[in-house]
Amino acid sequence: MESKNDINTYNGSVVSVRGSVVDILFEEGGLPPIYTLLTAGENNQIAIEVQSQLSIKRVRGIALTPTEGLARGMVVKNTGGPLMAPVGRGLLSRMFNVFGKAIDSDAPLADIQWRSVHQPPPPLGRRSSKSEIFETGIKVIDVLSPLERGGKAGLFGGAGVGKTVLLTEMIHNVVGQQDGVSIFCGIGERCREGEELYRSMEEAGVLPKMAMVFGQMNEPPGSRFQVGYTALTMAEYFRDVENRDVLLLIDNIFRFIQAGMEVSGMMGQMPSRLGYQPTMASDLAQLEERISNTDTGAITSIQAVYVPADDLTDPAAVHTFSHLSASIVLSRKRASEGLYPSIDPLQSNSKMATPGIVGERHYAIAQEIRRTFAQYEELKDVIAMLGLEQLSLEDRRVVARARQLERFLTQPFFSTEQFSGIPGKMVPLKDALNGCERILQDEFKGYSERSFYMIGTIDELKKI
Repeated sequence: MESKNDINTYNGSVVSVRGSVVDILFEEGGLPPIYTLLTAGENNQIAIEVQSQLSIKRVRGIALTPTEGLARGMVVKNTGGPLMAPVGRGLLSRMFNVFGKAIDSDAPLADIQWRSVHQPPPPLGRRSSKSEIFETGIKVIDVLSPLERGGKAGLFGGAGVGKTVLLTEMIHNVVGQQDGVSIFCGIGERCREGEELYRSMEEAGVLPKMAMVFGQMNEPPGSRFQVGYTALTMAEYFRDVENRDVLLLIDNIFRFIQAGMEVSGMMGQMPSRLGYQPTMASDLAQLEERISNTDTGAITSIQAVYVPADDLTDPAAVHTFSHLSASIVLSRKRASEGLYPSIDPLQSNSKMATPGIVGERHYAIAQEIRRTFAQYEELKDVIAMLGLEQLSLEDRRVVARARQLERFLTQPFFSTEQFSGIPGKMVPLKDALNGCERILQDEFKGYSERSFYMIGTIDELKKI
């Protein structure tokens, strides 16, 4: 029994089931290649992906669905190909799982084709090397850590410091103003976050330009590990076939690494430092290298990265840093002070923040802001011990400037309007730079710090 593409599709039988790990025996015919999708159970509802070939007749696979009802001796069907994802215009405004099955409604999908989720990254000859700024309308990001069109930006932070809120705000600001397509990929996140995002995108009227893919945290690790590839395959179609710019939003890349760690542990591989899989660097590179600029279009990616115990030296955070063009670090301390978005201006950086790309004026303002914040950090200990009065006149000016800037770089978000009661604001880069420059020039000496808090442009400043 041969398939159209001459791959042996003889059936096998289950030898053992240990959690999500399934060993399968193929008595006749050749072994299915790595990444082949196998199915078992009634209605073939249990999907298993081949991960390794143990001997001439046995393979080991990871189940992408729960294994309830799977027993030894059960027939396993060889589909003859890898996991497939739908691609095409019919994806827009819909929500999918790892198998490309619509989970928002039973309406049939039209105008789609199917592609393997395992694709090579674009060759170097096809990649574009031009650098352009990608504006988000969020002051602190556009001024200090500008994003790159066709680049990868990471939002790093521990639990509860505002990664998902910031990501949702970026979707709100960017999806509406850009002409391309947006793909949201939820890896191992809560189902309520997906539902809230779907409703808010529907209200904002941007769903017709967006597709969503979810591998929720209650799903098996194999499913969570593969969902990123499903989303990437959809994004690559719009970039390579339709020649459109794509915004790929991933929440959360740490859950991808975590799912890989679980799969690796179940497959019996020896863990490396802190329990991570020995193949973490190559697993992450396989995903990240497919996100790139080519001569036909660009995939711009914004990724939330959970930082375990707020430790930026954790191997998951360190390996992710190396792939990014902009790193936005969220600070628990700033969040506790009510400075939202709680972005740490000294730890956040971007390779775009050079005079050749952003221009001399923008670069000079950003450097002066960083210098002011760095001096303020040094003076905080003196203020805590001796009080503000013991500082020199020049140091007091630095502190006043830094505190005004800290508050000016806060911003009311559209995504938090219902909680804060403050209407959201989107600030163009030129207005954000103008406000920062005027604060650095001590133009607002007599103004209270409070008057800079949660305003949009500097023109909204009122003397309190």
